[in-house]
Amino acid sequence: MSTSQGTASYPARGEALRSGSAHARRNKSLGAASLPPIDPPTPASTILQNLLLHAPDETVSLGWLMRHLGRRSFGIILLLLGLLACLPGVSAVAGVLIAIPAYQMIVARTAPVFPRFVASRTFKKQRLASILARAVPALRFLERFIRPRWSTPFDMTKRVVGGAVLLIGALLFVPIPLSNVPPGLTIVLLAFAYLEEDGALLSATLFIILILLLVAAAIAWQAASLAGWIAGPF
Repeated sequence: MSTSQGTASYPARGEALRSGSAHARRNKSLGAASLPPIDPPTPASTILQNLLLHAPDETVSLGWLMRHLGRRSFGIILLLLGLLACLPGVSAVAGVLIAIPAYQMIVARTAPVFPRFVASRTFKKQRLASILARAVPALRFLERFIRPRWSTPFDMTKRVVGGAVLLIGALLFVPIPLSNVPPGLTIVLLAFAYLEEDGALLSATLFIILILLLVAAAIAWQAASLAGWIAGPF
């Protein structure tokens, strides 16, 4: 009797294995079909790690990212673009891309929307992996100290963050070597504070943005004076 039951179990087991293999192939073909749901308490480092684990094999697009980020898409997109802005040679492109979600936050859009030719543009998954390999450990370290505090109205916070990103993003177009790093890192911090709903970090980052803008204005004024574009007081 037990032998017949064991023999009968083999077809069922084979069918289950075939079903599981088909399901795995279907998930792989869909890229992020098995991406875990993104809840508000989920840490930013975990979201980024899950995105990398469930990304398509070869290339990733902005459209794919936005489809799988849900309600936290603004913060994650700004975080990724801020990291991209820190890389040499691409800060101007990142500055243009950053301006799109920043403006949409100011006008209180529910999620970022990029032009189709931008959203469908792909980049190598390996490049995303190299960026996140440096960013995720740093974010995990910061998450030990970051927590929701100093709560502010959501819509107002979104508009303020969007305006601040739009202002600091203008510094990404400065044609000076390494000048892209301070604004890029500041955008990362601002996006991180927005994601984690940490009003203290948000306030500190806004103060840093104010300092950077004042320094940039002073340098621009001095350069214009030396070039004779601005007349002296006498």
